[in-house]
Amino acid sequence: MADITVYGAPWCPDCRRAKRFLGEQRVAYEWVDIDGNPEGLRLVEQLQHGGRTIPTIVFGDGTHQVDPSNEDLARKLGLTLEAKRRSYDLAIVGGGPAGLAASIYAAREGIDALVIERSGLGGQAGVTERIDNYPGFPEGIGGGELADRITEQAKRYGVELLSAVSAESIHADDVEDGDVSVTLSAGQEVDAHAVLVATGSTYRRLGVPGEDDLIGAGVHFCATCDAPFYKGSEELMVIGGGNSALEEGMFLTRFAERIRIIQRDPKLTASKLLQDKVASDPNFVVHLNTDIVEFRGKGRLEAVVVRDRNTGEQQTFTPSAAFVFIGLDPNTTFLRGTLDLDPRGFVVDRGGFQTSMPGVFVAGDVRRGSTKQLGAAIGDGIAALIAIREYLQRHHHMAPHPED
Repeated sequence: MADITVYGAPWCPDCRRAKRFLGEQRVAYEWVDIDGNPEGLRLVEQLQHGGRTIPTIVFGDGTHQVDPSNEDLARKLGLTLEAKRRSYDLAIVGGGPAGLAASIYAAREGIDALVIERSGLGGQAGVTERIDNYPGFPEGIGGGELADRITEQAKRYGVELLSAVSAESIHADDVEDGDVSVTLSAGQEVDAHAVLVATGSTYRRLGVPGEDDLIGAGVHFCATCDAPFYKGSEELMVIGGGNSALEEGMFLTRFAERIRIIQRDPKLTASKLLQDKVASDPNFVVHLNTDIVEFRGKGRLEAVVVRDRNTGEQQTFTPSAAFVFIGLDPNTTFLRGTLDLDPRGFVVDRGGFQTSMPGVFVAGDVRRGSTKQLGAAIGDGIAALIAIREYLQRHHHMAPHPED
């Protein structure tokens, strides 16, 4: 039994938001759909003296919150939402593997760093079911466990970590010291001698009718977060044909009898090993050259309409849920007009991880040319930190490392 219970309904947008927030923070919770659970509805009415506002979230200490904001939830979970000071040697925007690796190396170098993460520390690694290609873990490792280990290592070195806090803007200070200012979501502003942008990327959406209305209510982008809600299903759908799609599809076999893969291209693009696994597993049905036309359902997903790209023929399937894995978009909306971005929105690396703004560096998935792999992101963060160390020595007279 989880320490946190979320009482809500699939049609409730704030319920989806709260569930997403808890999932990002890797906080276990039990979900009670009050539409189909009279006892749950009675408890909600009892807590609210007759009211039925959802989500109603009950915590292990017996307290509860009614339709809390993400900030309310963050404070209840004990997350740190304000920076302790106004100025730092280095501000790291993004607390995924690249940012956390950079922060660990910064601490060891005596560079005073602040990590600013808008969702949950660990980034996409933290919500990946299993990572089998990270060196040193021959049996594979759960993404959440690896993210927790990296986060704990940063804490051990005394790195200041903010989660559920986003950077709203980055701008050069007018003062002569060449510092860079970062404005945080709560309005706080911090100055740093250097900034590392390691904001990563976000799952791309299909943009078809019904998608926005049903996100979190049958349309999902994270199998690890949401697959357990569909345990015992007859069918689940995976949209996409790359490594992520097939890896998550393999994970979904724990929860459903049949996994239907929908791929718009003429062939799957995942590694041969994954393709062979899917081909030899009778639980999989693969449709190539197929587009998603529409998600249908009121309050929850009821049907998915697809179209054969060759014949134009349409079919309707009724999976319990559809999981979308069609690529990644960079998290750089807040940087438009500030840093040079490529046409897809990735930050342009001008050499040595330096961006178009002096003192601002880039690492990980958000960097143009990155490989979107965990190990590469960590290597990026470390290499960028070494470049930042040299920059700080040149421009801010920081003492060189004893080994230099």
